This record gives sequence, C-alpha cells and structure tokens, in this order.
Amino acid sequence: MRFVPHQYQEYMIRRVVEDLQVGLFVGMGMGKTVSTLTAIDELIYNRFEVDKVLVVAPLRVARDTWFDEAAKWDHLRRLRMVKVLGSSEERLRALRKDADVYVINRENVAWLVKSLRRWPFDMVVVDELSSFKNSGSQRFRALKHMRPQMHRVVGLTGTPRPNGIADLWPQIYLLDEGQRLGRTVSEFRRNYLYPDKTNGPVVYSYKPRENAEAEVHRKIGDIVVSLKSEDWLEMPERVDNYIRITMPPEVRAQYDRLERELILQLGDAPIVAQTAAVLSNKLLQLANGAAYNDDRGVDELHGLKLDVLGEILDDAQGQPVLVFYSYQHDLTRILKRFRFGRRLNSSGDIRDWNAGGIPLLLAHPASAGHGLNLQQGGHRIVWFGLPWSLELYQQANARLHRQGQRDTVLIHHIVAQGTMDEDVVEALERKNEGQTALLNAVKARVERVKSAAKEERK
Repeated sequence: MRFVPHQYQEYMIRRVVEDLQVGLFVGMGMGKTVSTLTAIDELIYNRFEVDKVLVVAPLRVARDTWFDEAAKWDHLRRLRMVKVLGSSEERLRALRKDADVYVINRENVAWLVKSLRRWPFDMVVVDELSSFKNSGSQRFRALKHMRPQMHRVVGLTGTPRPNGIADLWPQIYLLDEGQRLGRTVSEFRRNYLYPDKTNGPVVYSYKPRENAEAEVHRKIGDIVVSLKSEDWLEMPERVDNYIRITMPPEVRAQYDRLERELILQLGDAPIVAQTAAVLSNKLLQLANGAAYNDDRGVDELHGLKLDVLGEILDDAQGQPVLVFYSYQHDLTRILKRFRFGRRLNSSGDIRDWNAGGIPLLLAHPASAGHGLNLQQGGHRIVWFGLPWSLELYQQANARLHRQGQRDTVLIHHIVAQGTMDEDVVEALERKNEGQTALLNAVKARVERVKSAAKEERK
C-alpha cells in the first residue's frame, strides 16, 4: 500500500529526522508508528545517519503492531526488522541477526542492558513512553544507565501525564538526560512540587507548586510535539452514557460497614482491607457485584451490573459489544450469564471481532490498551468496572474511537451510585484536565506549521 502522509504526519517525520531527541505526544490513531518508521527508513537508507534502531514497546505492540505497519506500507518493505521476544535464548539469537530495527518488549529492557557487552543501537524509540513514568522502576533505571550511549531518542505516547506533572520527569529525562527538568527526581521535586500526603518523613504524593505546570510546559516545549486527533482527523462522534444502579439495602449496608470498619464478614470468610488501596479495591469489587474473600473464594452479592449489561446487549440486537472488566470474577460471572461471550486472548480473536463474528468480546483494559485496532468490528463499549488509570481508560476507548470508525461510538459506564465507582469517574475527569493542559501548551509549536500551510494554499 502506498503511504501518502497527512500534513501532521509530515511534521512528525521531519521532527524525528531532524531532531536528535524528540517526544511525540500524539493522540491515538494518528499514525505515530508509520511516521516513526518512515523517519527511520529515511535516516538509515537515504541519509546514512543511523545503523541500528532499538524499539521498546508493550508486548502486544512489540509482537504485532510494528511489524504489521512495516509490512503494510510499500516504502517500508526494505526495513529489516527482528523481534527480540521469547525465551532468553531466542532473544539472544535475535540480537545476533543483522537487521535495521530490533523490537523488544519493555519488560525485558533490564535483561537487554545486562546481556549486552556493547550497546549497538544508535537510535532508541520508546513506544508508550508514559509506561516509564516511574523513576524507581527497573525498566527506567536500565534505560537511564544506557542513555549516554544513545545518539538519538524518540518517545511516543498519547497520555504523557496521566497523574500530573510528576509523571513527566522520567520521560523527559530519557529524552534530554535532565537538561530541562533536572538531572535527578529530587531536584525536580524541589523545584516544582511540594509534599501532599505524608507520614512522618515518608511522602506518598506530591502536588505542583504555584505556576509549576506552566513553567514545566515552557521548558519542554522545544523537545515535545503535541498533536491532538480532534484537531487533525475526522474523528467519529462519541457518546458517553452513564448508567447508574442502586444497590439493594442489604448490600449497601455491607458496603458501608466495610468502608467504616475495614472488615466485612461475608459468608464464612472475612474480607480484610488493611490499607486504603486494598479498601478501594474491595469497594470497587462490591460495586461490581462480587468480592474475593480471604479464602481466595468469591462471594457474589448482586447481579445488577449483569442485568444492565443484558439490557445493553438486547438493545444492540446482535451487533458487537466490547466489554471492559476489572476482575477475574467479573469475567467469570459475565461468561456464566452470557455464554456466547468470548475473552480477547489472541490475534484470532482480533480478526474474528473485526470481521463482525463476535457479539460480545470481553477484555481487560491492561491487555487491550495499546496497539489494537478494533474499530472495524463494532462501535459499542461497556465499562463493567472502571480503572483508576486515565491512561488505561483512554487507550481502551481508543480501540474503537479512532480514525477508520464508521459509526458513532457509544461508551456505556455502569456506575453504582454512592460508591467508589463515582469517585473513579471524578478522578478520571480531574486527571484529564491536567493532561489536556499539557497537550494544549506544547501543541502550540505546530500551529505555525498549520498557518504556514494555509498561506501556501492561498
């Protein structure tokens, strides 16, 4: 297939070719992968500035997306690509092959750094850069250690700061080695953050100082490209529907007791919530209708969300519905009620869905967040249970709400009133405001390109 880039894709390609370090903070479905591969091809075969490229990506993306894109477009056929996946022996064999692009999943970055005697890659692409937002993670420390040996670095993400500007320091460090936001996370925190939730000397969370967000946006504006899909693409309509359920009084009483006392007796086995995180998890389970107990069993409490899901399926009249679930017992109960459902588990499931052959597809947002193109199979999404992560939420919705979708995308959220469900909805909305601020701040750099193009057409 012949690739004819859009104007914004030409801009992305040019930035990757011309800049030694660049972050493409670009909306989902806008062709980050093909644009980056086009730039790589240009750098290797036309400009002779790059020899070997390392791509670090989520497992599914590393396994399928990069290779599918390279095979799809005629101009990329000469790129020699290798999957550095599988067992340790298989990965080592892959690294010994003579190729242009080596693609590895992010979980094996630390292994890669330990295994190499010499760093052979003069260009590194980090796909879903936001997954390196934790400065204490092994994957970040491994890339940070090798950063001085990387001549070119490209970071790709559509959700750069799902939880605020504190997420940005590790990502920007991988691009510029600390030139803009500080060489250590401690320095970044001193300059831009102050402690929020603490327990003595232990700090659990930070908040930005006054004017910190604007200052951070200004400092990274030259190294980051921000493009939002709604500014450039003809995106399908999207309708968000919130279906609220009311729990039965006896279930409500159990919910309230757990919240108050952190312990709830269900059946013969107690459920204990010793931390706020565990409590939140338990309350979300209760809202969904079932909860794990301390004997690793499941206590079913209500089927209200299952009833609502049944109504949505009836309304769909056999048209495909994609359901995102949170817990294994959610999946089990849904499949028990709706036996025609299928869990997303393989490339074959993706093909069958896109062919319209699966009326009910079940997926966990953590396994369906990146690199999946499901827009051909349907336009209905149901959130049986919502995640706290804005990144997972946005990426999951973008499986259907993306370029190429022909119908209005209906996103149903089944929310238990007066429960942690509502807190998650509010948290996602608050986080989205912060991320939008960043994207709007740095996307201004391409506005000149749009204006110049308009002048040329006159």
